[in-house]
Amino acid sequence: VVVVIDPADYELVLNELEATGDVSLKTKRYLQYKVFEHTAQYDCMIQQYLRGQLEDAPAFPQNLTVTFEKVQEMRYGENPHQKAAFYRDLGDVAGTLPAAKQLHGKELSYNNINDTNGALELLREFDTTAVIAVKHGNPCGVGVADAVSEAYRLAYEADPVSVFGGIVVTNGTVDAATAEQMSKIFLEIIVAPKFTDEALAILTKKKNLRILEVAEPPKGHEAIRQIDGGLLVQDTDLINAVGDDPDAWKLVAGEAADADTLKDLVFAWRAIRCVKSNAILLAHDQATVGIGMGQVNRVDSCHLAVERANTLADGADRATGAVAASDAFFPFADGAQVLIDAGVKAIVQPGGSIRDEEVIEAAK
Repeated sequence: VVVVIDPADYELVLNELEATGDVSLKTKRYLQYKVFEHTAQYDCMIQQYLRGQLEDAPAFPQNLTVTFEKVQEMRYGENPHQKAAFYRDLGDVAGTLPAAKQLHGKELSYNNINDTNGALELLREFDTTAVIAVKHGNPCGVGVADAVSEAYRLAYEADPVSVFGGIVVTNGTVDAATAEQMSKIFLEIIVAPKFTDEALAILTKKKNLRILEVAEPPKGHEAIRQIDGGLLVQDTDLINAVGDDPDAWKLVAGEAADADTLKDLVFAWRAIRCVKSNAILLAHDQATVGIGMGQVNRVDSCHLAVERANTLADGADRATGAVAASDAFFPFADGAQVLIDAGVKAIVQPGGSIRDEEVIEAAK
């Protein structure tokens, strides 16, 4: 028995029947595989739907079955010698890259998709107008303002060196004023929920610039990471824990923060979420001014954040008067001391070190 479920295979089967009066064993094996791939996906979609109807569905089922559909094969993966493909979830993908509408530019690469997805993950944490610049999976500039053009200026000025050749995402409409600023440098990708006609007229003059229209990113979903021989599954990291609410923060040193300082601390706490650990982020006036990321110890991240704050803006001392966020506790007082010595006026950090008192004393 030969079962053909895809019209694309009709010609293959007909040609073999015409040539030999039979279908080869090789083709039969290919077609039987294709049948079960098709029905397995269908069954998976049914069980996913039924699980979603349960009032007390387990967060992590005993048997995890997922299915994805290929969007495209890519020229290469993370490196030129690696083959790669891009797949989409068959469920609701609104506000995600598989649902993006590409308005201009070259085909997206593996690294483009990976880095842009990280930027969109951070973007979902901002309810106000925000612009995020990303380079190699890390934010290099984050700005929040009433207008997209001003938010972009803040994000760009945070690190004018690293943003070159980077990815810029925003949750606001890109207008002509913003497009004029963006067009002054080389960018790989610009993502927004909407572009005005005037903005597109400016940006599409750059032949290879990828312009993507993506609705506001959704909150939720499970995060799945493959390891050799298995998967790690967890809730998506969102700014929704009790400790993320500034009303739950505890003052342990210094005077209570004024409204502007607290506003910057809240901004820094949100902006640091997608910075690779060990992560230290300096912010001032709703914009990042220095980010230390991906270091093997926290004190190095502190040094890097201060150095970037003070060397990326024509030598201006941007650390003095800034606020800082740390994505984890300070294991020793040395990291906090670097920030204090640099003139940082307030620090938000989760605490939990056995040496918390040492850190607090340094701040006092």
